[in-house]
Amino acid sequence: MKESTRIMFKKHGWRVDRFVHNYFYFLFYYPYVKFLNGFVQSLRYLTWCKPIVPVGKMIFSRYHSKVLSHEDTRKIFTLNEDVRFDSDANKRIVPYKYATRIIFQEPDFIAVMDCPCKKSLGAAAKDINSCIAVGRSVASFWLEHCSKYNPRKITQTEALSIIDRFREKGHITQAFFKVATGGSTGVICNCHPDTCVSLQATRLAGGIDKSLSMTAESGYSVCHNAEQCTHCRQCGMICRFGAIAFRDDQRVYDAGQCLGCELCVQHCPSGALSLYVDPEKPLPLNLDMIRNAAGGHGASHTADGFENNEFRHD
Repeated sequence: MKESTRIMFKKHGWRVDRFVHNYFYFLFYYPYVKFLNGFVQSLRYLTWCKPIVPVGKMIFSRYHSKVLSHEDTRKIFTLNEDVRFDSDANKRIVPYKYATRIIFQEPDFIAVMDCPCKKSLGAAAKDINSCIAVGRSVASFWLEHCSKYNPRKITQTEALSIIDRFREKGHITQAFFKVATGGSTGVICNCHPDTCVSLQATRLAGGIDKSLSMTAESGYSVCHNAEQCTHCRQCGMICRFGAIAFRDDQRVYDAGQCLGCELCVQHCPSGALSLYVDPEKPLPLNLDMIRNAAGGHGASHTADGFENNEFRHD
């Protein structure tokens, strides 16, 4: 048995069923997601089927993502210590029932591999190598078992460079959570609505019931400085979710549609946009703020201290 397999087995403990699921999930990453994409695309024909709502909620509670701002992503890829936040308080950040653990062990052990969503949905070849695993548990498994998906070990600096390159092209950053992979994050990907099964699942499932979503907002909304704005409309062009529009030369912003990905802020040439923590949304996955609320570094946290006014985007 390879070392990465032993690590995976130990992670799941007595839940051998989850170990088996985890093992085959990554071993057959592309056909697994390609099959899932077939189901997702069928949702466009099921807008009438309300009985599917409980099934959707069951699936999305076990497999989902959290949108990350650029700064919150940077904090993950500059970690020099293990972090572990594992309690029900995480549901204020990752608002799902099961997979909510925020764990980064050996965060400088990183690998990048082909994205099965991009392969399934016909992304450009140069964009496919974009899924990033943070931590030895997942990254070593990719390196030892998934050669057909072109994994390679990279540094934290290289990981941030990949993130920046895709954000420049209009891709958002997401951290993925899955019960079968231990209920915790560890895979971070560069996602575009045209080539991301997760984002398409949220959009299509929302046509059946607005409560169905496998994409948690970052926790931020966008503040607009009208005096600095030059009405270049770049923010509207880069927004992937229809949150920004221009009507009669007036900028219109819909915070309810905004996932807080920060693309518009980064692409605003006049610096007229900034993020703020939106109390109507889940809390951000901001490691500094989570540590402060938990009262320490790396310890399991409780719900105490998770007040919205403690969270700032810095």
